[in-house]
Amino acid sequence: MAAKTAGAGLEERWRDILSVHARTMCEIDRVLHPHGLGASDFEVLDILAAETPAHGEQCRVQNIAGRVHLSQSALSRLIGRLEKDGLVLRSVCAEDRRGVWVALTEKGRALHTEVQPLQRDVLARMLATGTPAE
Repeated sequence: MAAKTAGAGLEERWRDILSVHARTMCEIDRVLHPHGLGASDFEVLDILAAETPAHGEQCRVQNIAGRVHLSQSALSRLIGRLEKDGLVLRSVCAEDRRGVWVALTEKGRALHTEVQPLQRDVLARMLATGTPAE
C-alpha cells in the first residue's frame, strides 16, 4: 500500500508541475500577444540574447534545440517565422553544411529588450504562487 501511496504522491506532484507550466505558458502568451510573440518565440529570442550578447554573434540551432521544449521541426518552423518577421537571421555553417547558425537582428534584440520585463513579471507572479495574481 505504501508504494501505491508514494506513487500517487509523485503523480500528483508531477501533475501540479505540468499545471503550473501550462498556466504560466498561457499567461506569457497572453501578455506577449500584443507584441506579436508567443511564449516559445520569446524563449528562442531570450536564449539568443543570452548566448549572443554582442551584435552579430551567432548561435547554432542545435544549441537552442537542447534548451527549448520543441521538436527539431517545430523549432525550425518557429525560427523561420522569426526570420520572416525580421527578428533573426539564419545562415548555413560553413564547416558543417548540415549545421545552421541563427543570430538576433537589431529589431529582434530591441523587441526582446522591450518584452523581457513582461515575461519576467509573469514568471515572478506565476512561480511565486502557481496561479495568476488576482
